[in-house]
Order: sequence, then structure tokens, then C-alpha cells
Amino acid sequence: MGNALEVIESNTTAGFSVHRTLPSGCEVRVVAGARSWIEGEAIDQLEKVGGRFGMKLAVGLPDLHPGRGHPIGAAFLTEHAVYPALVDNDIGCGMALFRTGIPAHFREQERWARRLEALEKPLADDELTFTSAEAERAGWRESLGTIGGGNHFAELLRPEEVYDTTTLSGLGLEEKKLVVLVHSGSRGLGESILRAHAREHGDRPLTSETGGSGYAQEHYLARHDEAVAWARDNRRIIGERFLRAVRAEGERVLDLVHNSVERRGPALFLHRKGAAPADKGVVVIPGSRGAHSYLVLPTAQAAQSDLCGWSLAHGAGRRWKRSDCKGRLTRYTAASMEKTALGSKVICTDKSLLFEEAPQAYKDVEVVVGDLLAAGLVTLVARLAPVLTFKTARGQRERRD
Repeated sequence: MGNALEVIESNTTAGFSVHRTLPSGCEVRVVAGARSWIEGEAIDQLEKVGGRFGMKLAVGLPDLHPGRGHPIGAAFLTEHAVYPALVDNDIGCGMALFRTGIPAHFREQERWARRLEALEKPLADDELTFTSAEAERAGWRESLGTIGGGNHFAELLRPEEVYDTTTLSGLGLEEKKLVVLVHSGSRGLGESILRAHAREHGDRPLTSETGGSGYAQEHYLARHDEAVAWARDNRRIIGERFLRAVRAEGERVLDLVHNSVERRGPALFLHRKGAAPADKGVVVIPGSRGAHSYLVLPTAQAAQSDLCGWSLAHGAGRRWKRSDCKGRLTRYTAASMEKTALGSKVICTDKSLLFEEAPQAYKDVEVVVGDLLAAGLVTLVARLAPVLTFKTARGQRERRD
């Protein structure tokens, strides 16, 4: 399988650092090995949410970290209750992967970078034909096809090591061809849905009666589904714009949502906040812009049991708060952060964002993936190395986790 897997496996210990049942009856679990660093605040938030009405299961993944009152990198199963605040504002945020015909040895970073500067401009009239009926109904056309700020990005990567050629080729990917990874969500649409909910209901759950459902719950879920469809469309359009900018042919081969709520039964709801689904096939787990990303295949145990909340880590997870980054990285200049230790180039004209999203601000993705391997939740498909990361060409100040 190669050195990467050996290093990952030798650095982790299988098991759960937290596994207990709350007085409310909710089971709380954290999938983490001995080397994982998870803040106590994140555990506290996980348990606090687990004690709320209707909670049956609260699972923290190896990328678990504190959020604004609710943890990120977690999945929650509820009965008769929907919590929009757990999904948060970026409803439908996720990762989309695109194959390309670009040979992996190509290194045209400067030329690609110049062409990608137009990626954050609103869609041109001839590009509007690429939008779907769902996106048109939801509105927010001026944001379609744009990445946004925070931790969102579009990235060119090359397969550095392949562990499972059958699964890789089954996705339509080739070992010697670059891929494009897009991380974005529903932009202002999701924000507007959460704000409308909060004005009327605050942080309270939307409950349903046994054998039926409440109007407010169904109304939110309908708007939620619109935002999820919009976000998927947005990632597809971003990927297609990216491909055109670098003069490449390609198509989307994977799209997975990590901020959502889905029905798991007549009255059961699975909330994911920064948690990738383990029951929908291959998952991409990105590291920071200066680290590797991994394609993994969930095992039957991950997909079919509640051991991990039917979910996997959605990335490396933050180590530092955004407000702490600049103070911790005083010896670096903005220019020095436009190149990574792996030799990739970063396009980001927002200097504050360069520091907030520095590789040092994130956990070690090797440890995160290693925890999933040690727990028997995934097998490796491929390790990907960044070539070019596009963050934003305009000083956008969105907050995204």
C-alpha cells in the first residue's frame, strides 16, 4: 500500500476517546486515536448538544473542533426534532471532484493563475445556461458560480499515490491526470434561510408530532432542500468555470454534502455539520492548502451502522481560531504564504484570509485519516497533492467553517 499508509497506521491507536450515554439517553461518541488533538471545548459542545430535546446520538469525528455554540466535525441523530442551528448558515456546503485531461506532470501555475482571476466574477449571460431549474427558483443568481470566502476553495491536485486502482478508475479518474476539487456551499441563500428561521424561532428545535409533522419543520426542510440543490449547482458551475479557465476538458465525478439534515425514518433526522456522509460511496478528505488530500472508501461498518453516525471527517479540522492566526504567524509575510511546503501556489488577494487559512491553523490530515483507518471506517483509494489553490481574488470576508 505504500509509505503513507504505514506512517498513518503507526501513528494512531484504534478506539474512541469518548463513549458514554447521557442521562437523556443520548449516546455520545468521539472517533479519535491517541495522537488526535481535540479541544475540551469541542467535547463540551458535543455533550451539551447531545443533552437537548430529541437527541439520540451525537458523534464527533477526528476533525472535531469548536464552533459558534455547536461543534464542527459532528453528526447528530434526532427524533421528532430538526435543529437548523446545527446545520448553520452554509446549508449544502460540500466537496465536488472533477476529472480533467491535464497530464499530472504539467506545471503551468503562473499561466493558470492569471486565467483564474476571473473566477469570482458574476456569471456572464452565456454562462447562465449552465444553471439548473432548482437554482433559478431559489434565486441568488449573482452568487452562482462563485466560491466565496472563509475556508472555501477550488484546487488543482495530482494523484501522488494510488492504493486502490479499481475504485479510482471506477470514478473515471486516471493516475496520471490532474483533478479539480471544489469546496463551496449555498453562499447568501443559506444565510438568508437561517436568519429567517432564527427571527421566528430562535435556537429552538422544529418539532413534529408522533405520526405527523409540524408546518414550521416542513417549511424549513423545503427551504433547506432548495439550498442543498443550489449549492450542488454552484459547485458544478465553479468546477466548469475552473476547467474552462485552465483550458481543460472534464466533468464532475463526485459531489458530497457535509452541512445538511436528512430524514432517516418517519421521525428521525440526521444532522451533519462538517461531516461527510459514509453511506454514499467514495469520500474526499482535504487537508489544508499545504497538505495532502485523501480519497477514501467507507467500509460497510461505516455505511451501515451508527458507530460513526454514518459519517466521516470532512477535512483536517481547525487547530487555531481565525483571530489567533496572524499573531501566531508573525515571522511570515503574505507573499511567503502564497507558496506551500509541497510546492503548490495559492491565489488569494485577501491578506487576512491568507493567514486565517494558513496550513499551520489546521490539524494534521494524516492523523485524521489514520483515526478513520484505525477505527475500521475507511480504506484508502488515493493520496492527492495540491498544485494550485484558488481562494478568492477579491477580499471577501465571509466566515465559513
